[in-house]
Amino acid sequence: MAELVAKNLTVSAGAKAILSDASITLRQGELVAVLGPNGAGKTTLARAMLGVEMHAGSSELDGKPVTSFSPMDRARKIAYLPQIRPLAWPAAVRDVVALGRYAHGAAIGRLKACDAEAVNRSLGACDLHPLADRATDTLSGGELARVHLARAFVAEAPLMIADEPVAALDPRHQFQAMNLLRRYVDEGNGALVILHDIALAARFAERLVWMKNGQILADGSVEETLTETRLEEVYGISARIVETEDGPAIIVRSPARQV
Repeated sequence: MAELVAKNLTVSAGAKAILSDASITLRQGELVAVLGPNGAGKTTLARAMLGVEMHAGSSELDGKPVTSFSPMDRARKIAYLPQIRPLAWPAAVRDVVALGRYAHGAAIGRLKACDAEAVNRSLGACDLHPLADRATDTLSGGELARVHLARAFVAEAPLMIADEPVAALDPRHQFQAMNLLRRYVDEGNGALVILHDIALAARFAERLVWMKNGQILADGSVEETLTETRLEEVYGISARIVETEDGPAIIVRSPARQV
């Protein structure tokens, strides 16, 4: 079973700690949502877990330092969907999604049958078949976000780290994306997802990780960690949590104060 264990991660910019002494585990069978205000250190945490950005601490994948894996070996174990997703050229949607098979030895235009089938599954799951032959520079922001999500899924890695995968998506496709991540986890994989929508996180995730000022303040179940006190502590808002049949709803009583 794939497992990513990060301990005491610290990242600094000059004398300022962007991430401080953060410890977190991602394992198969869990959907973990990371929450916190802008600048809390969420993206830095994801990058440090992957070994991309780490000044102190450790991150181990299946008991070995994550930095000891070659980029291709690591990509076969952990699919990564970054917050910023530049494309070097306006390729066709199908070809961009196929890039997710690169770690399996696939090459665009020369896909093996298993790779082509994986690409078609991801296109279908992300509602992209009608756009498969479109150039990516003709897509809306939301459509492009779904392309990148499909590219992450097509890797078929046992773990995934996704940084704001529902950003720029309309409500329908936000729920579609989270349903796909939920299904991915229910099939035996593990996902860590950075989100800003607290209610969406509470509806789909097993664990919520709350961050502020580069520190993890809480890591636990929705029932344990989603409280009105926590919302004030993390976001500086006075809010009421209302339980509905579809999960918790957050009603903000007052504008955010400075945090």
